[in-house]
Amino acid sequence: MNKAELAAEIAARTNTTKKSVEEMLAAFTDVVTETVAKGDRVTLVGFGTFLPRQRQARETNNPQKPGEKIKVPAKRVPAFQPGKEFKDTVDRSK
Repeated sequence: MNKAELAAEIAARTNTTKKSVEEMLAAFTDVVTETVAKGDRVTLVGFGTFLPRQRQARETNNPQKPGEKIKVPAKRVPAFQPGKEFKDTVDRSK
């Protein structure tokens, strides 16, 4: 499901216009992105948590020149930690 399909499904379930839902989804993604970029978490109880994680610096093989080592710097990356209800629902659907 892509963003347009998600907006259409939410609009149908909430009896709202697709344009209105697309604006809400854009606002939601903006708020989550800005909050995680500041180093804070966004928790939706039962669904999950969006959070920043720190990746350690490391040394690895250069894929373009096997045998040559390259250094990958440390960086902060976004992560999603699913909530219990979300995990349980996905597990039951197999």
